[in-house]
Amino acid sequence: MSYTIAVRALCEFTAKQGDLDLRFTPTPTAQEGIEGHAIVTSRRDEGYEREVSLSGDFGPLHVRGRADGYAPRQNQLEEIKTYRGDLSRQPANHRILHWAQLKVYGHLLCAARELPAVRLALVYFDIGTQKETVLTEEADAATLRAFFEEQCGRFIAWAEQELAHRTARDGQLRTLRFPHADFRPGQRQLAEAMFKASARGCALLAQAPTGIGKSIGSIFPMLKASAEHGLDKVFFLAAKTSGRSMALGAVETIKRSAPLLPLRALELAAKTTACENPDKACHGESCPLAQGFYDRLPAARAAALQQNMMDRASVREVALAYQVCPYYLQSELVRWADVVVGDYNYYFDISAMLYSLTQMNGWKVSVLADEAHNMISRARKMYSAEMDHVRLRVLRKTAPEALRKPLDRVHRQWSALEKAQEAEYASHAVLPEKFMAALQTACTEIGDYMSEHPAWFDADVLDFYFNALLFGRLAESFGEHSLFDIEKSDGGRGAAAGRVNSVLCIRNILPAPFLKQRFEAAHAVALFSATLSPWNYYADTLGMPADTAWVDVASPFDAQQLQVHIASHISTRYQHRGRSLIPIAALMGEQYQRQPGNYLAFFSSFDYMEKVADLFAARHPDIPLWRQERRMDEAARDAFLARFRAGGEGIGFAVLGGSFGEGIDLPGDRLIGAFIATLGLPQINPVNEQIKARMEAAFGAGYDYTYLYPGLQKVVQAAGRVIRTTSDRGTVHLIDDRFARPEIQALLPAWWHVEAQNFSG
Repeated sequence: MSYTIAVRALCEFTAKQGDLDLRFTPTPTAQEGIEGHAIVTSRRDEGYEREVSLSGDFGPLHVRGRADGYAPRQNQLEEIKTYRGDLSRQPANHRILHWAQLKVYGHLLCAARELPAVRLALVYFDIGTQKETVLTEEADAATLRAFFEEQCGRFIAWAEQELAHRTARDGQLRTLRFPHADFRPGQRQLAEAMFKASARGCALLAQAPTGIGKSIGSIFPMLKASAEHGLDKVFFLAAKTSGRSMALGAVETIKRSAPLLPLRALELAAKTTACENPDKACHGESCPLAQGFYDRLPAARAAALQQNMMDRASVREVALAYQVCPYYLQSELVRWADVVVGDYNYYFDISAMLYSLTQMNGWKVSVLADEAHNMISRARKMYSAEMDHVRLRVLRKTAPEALRKPLDRVHRQWSALEKAQEAEYASHAVLPEKFMAALQTACTEIGDYMSEHPAWFDADVLDFYFNALLFGRLAESFGEHSLFDIEKSDGGRGAAAGRVNSVLCIRNILPAPFLKQRFEAAHAVALFSATLSPWNYYADTLGMPADTAWVDVASPFDAQQLQVHIASHISTRYQHRGRSLIPIAALMGEQYQRQPGNYLAFFSSFDYMEKVADLFAARHPDIPLWRQERRMDEAARDAFLARFRAGGEGIGFAVLGGSFGEGIDLPGDRLIGAFIATLGLPQINPVNEQIKARMEAAFGAGYDYTYLYPGLQKVVQAAGRVIRTTSDRGTVHLIDDRFARPEIQALLPAWWHVEAQNFSG
């Protein structure tokens, strides 16, 4: 059995040394790097070979990769690296790594073409000046072979360990049994659909009811598929912490049921939560956990892999014991994990680590996306960027003197855009060239300043810098999938009174062009949720492959468990809300008197919620009630949910689409009913109207794709809080006359039995 590894991955394992240092690397964007490579190779003579595929073996190792270029006439092999700024500021360990990669490619080339020697050339291309700095070294085949074997020798013990791990893992997975006595109703159907998707190597959309155990019902079949279909890794991605916790719990359950299974599960934490020194920059001269990071990494890595579960707490404990950064230790551990649990952004974002590693290493992976009804809104945010003029104005006064001139240029171009636009809101077909040029220059100078002052740290400048880099990167791919808009305000968002402020936004509205590559890079992708209807809305908007399979898992619940009533005599439209308050309060009061217990009441806004709550409290002072507050922290959210105790009574008032509309579990009589006083339709505003126009042009369903489907998704999610197990009983009141329309009811869960009912009041 051979162990395949990419040249870059081999050298990163064997040749990286010294400090973790991120100062030099972030300047050129990916697109600039591609363009830089193209410029360099276009300057070469006829006969120059680009992207030369090379591979070779050493013991069980199969090493492969693509060298950037080879000039047969000069017998020169080139490794091209793009940069911006002063090359002399490049950390020494970066240069060592580049030479290591080039020497390995040199050996593979000499072996493949029986060359006695080759000239090695590190070509550093300055994106700004378009100039090349070429460092060359003559190397004979014997020397390169010795270097290659030395690198392989350093890795081979680890490779043999990994091969043994993989063999043991797959052997145990082939005989793995479901960890419970039997599948829950619907759970087997979901698991079978997952396994078939892996067998076909296709994408899957699975609508599966809440309460059937989707986490273990998706992870278990994909682990079985890992052995059967040769998968390297399973990525389980979720929008919220609760989803990731359930996935980790499912993995623990599987491991307990199979004590001999050597399964490595890793939790990825966000940098904001994993960073131990948020006031320090990521390099050895600033942060002690970056100093000597690569020298201490081997021991920390070996210790972490001995943990039963590599969750956030375990990785942090190991990292601090070996004095390395927890965030970057977890990033290194991805290479050796079997199951990786994290947020959507780790695979689907513009700079997604899991996607990049999959591409670089040629991994065969399956991607599971939980609560996938969130994917559209989350993906749009991933490929959007916003900049606020107020923050730039403040930054110009507080930034170092050397950065004020480039920031002033951005400010002047920004002010010109404000003056040229009369309306408060406008969407523009093209990006402003002068502004973008000024922004790019500012990014360059901030990056150079950080390299020149390694001990300097300013959170506000860094926040502006990374946001501007994202803005620039999205500008490179700007097209019909996105909007560029400017929203002006007078003295708003912290601006001085009377001064015009504006927010610039590159706003993605159709994630499909960006996500298409992500889907194609995976062996299989499964998106699952209780609310994925209609399936074509998700498939179209997310850009899922044409052969995507669809399964609607039968519900384990029946209509007798949930009474669904439509209050067709009430309109919650904005213009009718004033006169809806009394009938809504009356309906809630009558339901509560008929069946006291714990209820949730959802409204379209805080203002609407508070008006109904005030009226209800005045009319029913004997009924306990509590309210969702604006900007609740975690402790406040926990306190809100704690009021829903078993055997308790009262009504919690909340906003639809907020913290309590999904992802909470209140089984039994902790929650016996819900009132939903809205269709959940997004607000009609200039941005949504622009989205509607684009959706109409792309799919011929502008209103449905922009307003109706996203709104009813939130309604069904909120109603789904009531019935959590097959023994639960409850009541849902859908409060709006539009719920009585056939086209609306067709989008509600098929197992519901919906009936219209009028209440007095």
